[in-house]
Amino acid sequence: MNTRKLQEEKKLLKLNKRQRGIIVGLLLGDGHLETQNGGRTYRLKVEHSSAQTDYVRWLFTELREWIPAHAPYEKIRADGSKNIGFTTYSHGALRFYAQQFYEEKRKKIPFRVAQMLSPISLAVWFMDDGSRKSLRHHTYIIHTLGFSRKDLIQTQQALQKVFDLSVTLHQQKQKYWRLYIPSKSVQKFEQIIEPYVRPIESMKHKLVTLKPKK
Repeated sequence: MNTRKLQEEKKLLKLNKRQRGIIVGLLLGDGHLETQNGGRTYRLKVEHSSAQTDYVRWLFTELREWIPAHAPYEKIRADGSKNIGFTTYSHGALRFYAQQFYEEKRKKIPFRVAQMLSPISLAVWFMDDGSRKSLRHHTYIIHTLGFSRKDLIQTQQALQKVFDLSVTLHQQKQKYWRLYIPSKSVQKFEQIIEPYVRPIESMKHKLVTLKPKK
């Protein structure tokens, strides 16, 4: 129930720089925004499989004051598997991100993505949607199947401008595209995101530099 005290507390909420970066990464990845009042306010929803519990708990801690629950929720799926997640307060501060990332309820990459990206955004995006190309390759993929080729060309340019990363597009199943980090950009890419990935045990397997050496 929305009490007067809660409304006053919500008015005091303000996203800091790190939180803004995390939200950008989540919206480029698997996070999504939803509204219950015609777009006046929005709430952020995050949900992953239980295998990423420590990742969800890290995100929960980073956004703690924005979340009404005391801990992430757990949900049993129809197949018996378990998901873990959280939902933030509905708040006007998230309306800006809805305006940037959605068009007619469909997610898009913002035109101003270069101004919004930060190292933690890239790290969160990779933790949501990234992987090694294969166990044999020291290169990386960000699986961006929900975005158009036009969006991804714009993102290519943003990654070059902001991080000096040369990223290419790979076509998959003729109509889907994903971002590919080739070997010439790998070292720089790893240096950018490793500080954020390192503390999260369930994400370490995604980076060659964090895998235990045999």
